[in-house]
Amino acid sequence: MNEFNMVELFSPLSMKHFSLILLFFGFGIFPSISQVSFQSSNLPLVIIDTDGQEIPDEPKIGAYMGIVFNGDGIRNSISDPHNNYSGAIGIELRGSSSQFYSDKKPYAFETRNADGSNLNVELLGMPSENDWILLAPYSDKSLMRDVLTYKLASGMMAWAPRCRFVELVVNGSYFGVFVLMESIKRDDDRVDIAKLDPDENTGDDLTGGYILKIDKTTGSNNDGFYSQYHPYENPWANIQYLYHYPKPDLISNQQKNYIKQYIDNFENVMASDNFNDPVNGYPAVIDVPSFVDFFIINELTRNVDGYRISTFMYKDKDSNGGKLVMGPVWDFNIAFGNADYCEGGVIQGWASDFNLVCSGDNNLIPFWWKKFRQDTLFKANVRARWELLRQGQLHKDTIFSMIDSMRTFLDEAQTRNFQKWDILGQYVWPNNYVGLTYQDEINYLKNWINARLLWLDNQIDGFPVLSTSVRSPEIINVHAYPNPVSKGSIVRWEGSIVESGIYTLKVFDVLGKDIYEQKINQGRSLGSFSWEAQTTGVFIYVIASEDNTIARGKIIVE
Repeated sequence: MNEFNMVELFSPLSMKHFSLILLFFGFGIFPSISQVSFQSSNLPLVIIDTDGQEIPDEPKIGAYMGIVFNGDGIRNSISDPHNNYSGAIGIELRGSSSQFYSDKKPYAFETRNADGSNLNVELLGMPSENDWILLAPYSDKSLMRDVLTYKLASGMMAWAPRCRFVELVVNGSYFGVFVLMESIKRDDDRVDIAKLDPDENTGDDLTGGYILKIDKTTGSNNDGFYSQYHPYENPWANIQYLYHYPKPDLISNQQKNYIKQYIDNFENVMASDNFNDPVNGYPAVIDVPSFVDFFIINELTRNVDGYRISTFMYKDKDSNGGKLVMGPVWDFNIAFGNADYCEGGVIQGWASDFNLVCSGDNNLIPFWWKKFRQDTLFKANVRARWELLRQGQLHKDTIFSMIDSMRTFLDEAQTRNFQKWDILGQYVWPNNYVGLTYQDEINYLKNWINARLLWLDNQIDGFPVLSTSVRSPEIINVHAYPNPVSKGSIVRWEGSIVESGIYTLKVFDVLGKDIYEQKINQGRSLGSFSWEAQTTGVFIYVIASEDNTIARGKIIVE
């Protein structure tokens, strides 16, 4: 075998053939150069040619990208046709800590037409879009913490990013194992909420969709608003909500005011003494199951960034449900015991107690997570969900099967990756554990997860049981009609309550002001109750007993 492996590539960007010697340069703690034979891989190959340009932090530069993927179980050669994608992209560096602490840089790119406009395409079987991420596992020497989390979350939440392991070549140089994945974006196949145009500034149009995030304010085009409330543990710290969709340069002033008012109302509710009231408390304004699942994912992973960085939430139009939804989950490369600061590597303890451990950090957790952990019903929902998930998606055998499958799939490519990035056996920020081999890193990950599962089992076993007193009694075909309704018209309700008891029908505006109230006896048809809509806007109706909500919906008055 020759000392170097000579391959020939074709780049439509430069429109020329060139011979390429793949040199594997390591820029870890001790820079090194490794020479390996690289002809093909069981992973898809992503080949990028910038025509000699350096890829900047921002803005994106034009480049060519080709993807070789011959199908599952078929090898992909560096000299094969670029059969999964062959065309223009715009590419830039991405990330915050990963750019500063990692020699292996992640990228964001968009697929483009020849004229530079967006081109929606399917990549490696993922739904058609134009915005993508090339994640660069570096400090995570298992190479799989993010992918594992998204696989787990996809079986729990409305959506989690789809991912594919690939090997990356940039301008003829091998860059290692990367993860080609979906970015967080409003889309029917991603965060499935209504589109919000700049001119949608009244009525139901104004109510969604929005995506917010709590994050570091790195890069450009960052804007948002501050919470009215400081974390309990640090009265000088601020929490900022950033606009993710619509982007800061596209969101209108009316839309800014609306979503700020909605978050302000949510936080006012959470700060009140009756924050858990079934009618006027948090169940009226948030999607509780999504908050429960978000809590479980971040606690399982002991995500040191959880709740405070890369933390997303979204809100659809009121006509589509309209409550604040937590998620999608994002960024877990230093989770699962891979952080040596703020107790990120400790098996025992709650990730949501970060503010107690590191109260001086610049990015703290909003106060309302502490309130949720004080709430009997929220904890009961966590327990019920945890016990269900532990039988399937979060069973140790399920998680270990995912890890073992990825370990087998990466076996060949990880060898090349760590020849390129010679960091096995060396500390890379913020490693809590340093394994001498790749298998050491996998063993540590599995052992840490097993211990964490057992600790959480023990803690959650002490949470309240979700009893029948907090389950919904049967109610048949409850709906308000007509909906939407014109100002001055009559709104009626249909349905009947099967379970005995005294119930109340309430209507209130989005700020929680009571508009209408009527007592309902068990078994009585709701159709005999009506309300004359006097003003335009969005209103919430709730049917509840003293301690239990059984129906809730929105009424739009135009």
